[in-house]
Amino acid sequence: MNHKYSSEPLAEADDAARAERSERAGERAAERGGEREERDPFLTAMGERVRLLRARRGMTRKTLATETGLSERHLANLESGVGNASVLVLRQIAATLNCSLAEVIGDETTASAEWLLIRELLQGRDQAALQRARIALAEMFAQAPCDPHRKDRIALIGLRGAGKSTFGRMLAQERKVPFIELTRVIEQLAGCPPSEIHSLYGASAYRRYEQRALEAVIHEHPRAVIASPGGLVSEAGTFNALLSHCFTVWLQATPEEHMRRVVAQGDLRPMSGNREAMDDLKRILAGRAELYGRADMTFDTSEKTLADAYLQLRDRLAARLAAEAPDEAPDEARMN
Repeated sequence: MNHKYSSEPLAEADDAARAERSERAGERAAERGGEREERDPFLTAMGERVRLLRARRGMTRKTLATETGLSERHLANLESGVGNASVLVLRQIAATLNCSLAEVIGDETTASAEWLLIRELLQGRDQAALQRARIALAEMFAQAPCDPHRKDRIALIGLRGAGKSTFGRMLAQERKVPFIELTRVIEQLAGCPPSEIHSLYGASAYRRYEQRALEAVIHEHPRAVIASPGGLVSEAGTFNALLSHCFTVWLQATPEEHMRRVVAQGDLRPMSGNREAMDDLKRILAGRAELYGRADMTFDTSEKTLADAYLQLRDRLAARLAAEAPDEAPDEARMN
């Protein structure tokens, strides 16, 4: 079955494939060292959290090592639970991953009696109950009124290859609104492609441009269809702004489908390290699935022709928008 989705290469898997080979060698060495001594449960859990935070941002270990100034071997030991890193090293890793040190070290909800009481109230609740609690807290602490144009901006999220650009253009044409690729706005603001932003200024600078680009689009376009970068969801502030000002749709696809679409368009680079690229792609998807799941609706583009997929997406989107009450607060009717 031939699919003509986004021609943008699967860079998040492809770029990581080469670096992943050296990462695996480091992991094996660290694991052999760990076999000779009993691993500390705290260090093991902390290493897993660092790996998860890195995967959510689509960062290879080599990239994290470069931006923190640490060696790949040191990070491999840390992620494998056999490296006893200093507080300064952990603080540098947290800053690079744009998260709090508490997220790296452990559970922040043990920090005070109030946190413990709140955690006890939420303990054992299902996802629907937790969602209601989050919405209530968001409304309680909200500092800005609800955006009246939220449903007029459709934002497509998901990993590259899911069809954000292709479906975005089709939806925009039918809805007679501008189609905006946020990556292009980032490039205009920075004066260079995202790859150069990363190489010249680092991931933190890219995240700042990403946030500025989204703010500019929201300010300038009350009605639009927006294709967002795949990693935007890993930055809480930027993603919350997207959720508050846009009706979000997670375009899903299986890892195999992502790979097939890229190869079908003539980009054979992922095939040079197919197993490594596929493993990394699956890791990124697993790390971001919970974040992508915060979208207003999800739509699986796998195993569908382009025409069928678009018609189904269009009809489901229209039904969801029509069902939403005009005065509904953002996040009120989130569904997967």
